[in-house]
Amino acid sequence: MLKAVILIGGPQKGTRFRPLSFEVPKPLFPVAGVPMVQHHIEACTKVPNMKEILLIGFYQPNEALSRFLISAQQEFKIPIRYLQEYAALGTGGGIYHFRDQILSGNPEAFFVLNADVCSAFPLNEMLSFHRQRSDPDSFIMLGTTANRKQSLNYGCIVANSDTHEVLHYVEKPSTFVSELINCGIYLFTPAIFHHIGAVFQRNQQELLLEESTNGWQRAEAIRLEQDVFTSLAGQGRLFAYKTEGFWSQIKSAGSAIYANRLYLSCYSQCHPERLAQNRPGGPTIRGNVYIHPTASVDASAVLGPNVSIGKGVMIGAGVRVRESIILHGASLQDHTCVLNSIVGWESTIGRWARVEGTPSDPNPNDPYAKIDSETLFREGRLTPSITILGCNVTIPAEVVILNSIVLPHKELSRSFKNQIIL
Repeated sequence: MLKAVILIGGPQKGTRFRPLSFEVPKPLFPVAGVPMVQHHIEACTKVPNMKEILLIGFYQPNEALSRFLISAQQEFKIPIRYLQEYAALGTGGGIYHFRDQILSGNPEAFFVLNADVCSAFPLNEMLSFHRQRSDPDSFIMLGTTANRKQSLNYGCIVANSDTHEVLHYVEKPSTFVSELINCGIYLFTPAIFHHIGAVFQRNQQELLLEESTNGWQRAEAIRLEQDVFTSLAGQGRLFAYKTEGFWSQIKSAGSAIYANRLYLSCYSQCHPERLAQNRPGGPTIRGNVYIHPTASVDASAVLGPNVSIGKGVMIGAGVRVRESIILHGASLQDHTCVLNSIVGWESTIGRWARVEGTPSDPNPNDPYAKIDSETLFREGRLTPSITILGCNVTIPAEVVILNSIVLPHKELSRSFKNQIIL
């Protein structure tokens, strides 16, 4: 039997995801109509013999998270539990701390997935790749090709082209190492705990020498990438499975728009029922669009490509929306135009207003380009990026909001461009 672990992190992270992470834990942010982490769960449930999915993080168990877990268990008919860390334990510390829960029932192997990636999740392919290896205790990491310059922002893998063994692993190197990067999706056997345990012992030893006051916390914080993979590389235990499918990180709100596009395009194969169709008397749909059944959209609106419309959204006459996510309860009054933006929960955009951002898309001419995690500011100026309206923002009629971030509960009175409106 198999299990899966999804690492969902915690509240001190996700700062690049503000102001959206104020309202909902980042893993529950809706991308292509469903919470981000639901895409992971769905992929795991398609693996035969998957018995349980564990979410590990240090969010306080809140109502939104509990509600999500209950509905996901009902939908996917599989036990899904949340295990809360007492502190940020890192990507390896969390699974080591909860190793008894992961190993209960004696799984032959388990997947580990980072929640902030968007992917086609080739889990079954990783599994058969693992089963082809002669060593049953080998570990698999998913890799993909990046371009030379961007590879420096990721974990870089040097692998033997015949055996796919990982010979060398460097997390965010300062000079070029390899174009094969780590996707943050792994397949481990229980033997991995022996290697994480060795790091734990070593950390404890070092702490005894230092006699530091809160050593117990620091010994348990273990990073899979720097602490485990770096030393496993070259030992004949770690292998890279290279995917040609789509993959992207979701670090910033801008990357959520890109992930929205990737998942929507994947729906045409895996979930055609989720995509809106052009119907007589309905709005004009261009490309891939998701509309929640409870949303009300005027027939003269034009939506798409790459648009997700959430629960209870109201879209008036002549509205144009493109490359955007409209979150639940928002209202777009007649003739508004929304491009490359995220409109927060319960926000209202007045008639004839225009809300527009600048996409931070990967270079379309480079098949291996990834999305840049842009800094918010460059040379003291706000980098032009997608426009984000937090929850309960009111935009008056006939104004233009361009490349701006508006914090929650704001009522604007005029146009803004390239600003963070506090």
